[in-house]
Amino acid sequence: MALKRNKQKPAAPGAAKRKLITNTDPKSPISEQYRTIRTNILFSSVDETLRTMLVTSTSPGEGKSTTVANLAVVFANQGKKVLIIDADMRKPTMHYTFGLQNTVGLTNVLTNQATLQEACVQTNVENLSALPSGPIPPNPAELLGSFAMKEFLAKAQENFDYIFFDTPPVLAVTDAQVLANQCDGTVLVINSGKTEVEGAQKAKDLLQSAKAKLLGVVLNNRNMKESAYYYYYGSE
Repeated sequence: MALKRNKQKPAAPGAAKRKLITNTDPKSPISEQYRTIRTNILFSSVDETLRTMLVTSTSPGEGKSTTVANLAVVFANQGKKVLIIDADMRKPTMHYTFGLQNTVGLTNVLTNQATLQEACVQTNVENLSALPSGPIPPNPAELLGSFAMKEFLAKAQENFDYIFFDTPPVLAVTDAQVLANQCDGTVLVINSGKTEVEGAQKAKDLLQSAKAKLLGVVLNNRNMKESAYYYYYGSE
């Protein structure tokens, strides 16, 4: 049964909007690198299907939200039904990226205040739907680890081919660890020249201790003088 999705009102004028380069400039070198990441993810799942994926970072400002949004776009470009979810219920930003309101979202669905159909929004990218975080709750980690989340994941997979989660940084709070072991795969974003090796290693250890399936790492903001590529994806 097809999922009914309701459009929300546009975000308030003046709200910051993150650039989705894979949508605005699909032929750019950066967009090509996102497609390379998509290919690597698909190749990493030869023996099993990866349908639910989590993207996180070690600390704030490393580009995880931009990365997950652009990944969702390139997966949707393949003609697959994709849902991107803002599971950063502490500092949500996805509604800015897609120009949406954040009055109803994931928190409402998990607390039975709204259905997936009511909270889900069709973006201006074909085949890509978005679920904002909704109102910030007092207990994000508990919600993400709840039975309601497990039920939600099962329901969402009935309606979408791929589901992407944007979560808070691993070293800041436990939210990403709580959700990672419920997802088929996890991608860690680190910032070239900013992320310390010790921090990246600790983030990896925390994710693995939570039984996350770490697919690989995206190295963000690499200096073009050092490489012809903006992004690098490497498997463990």
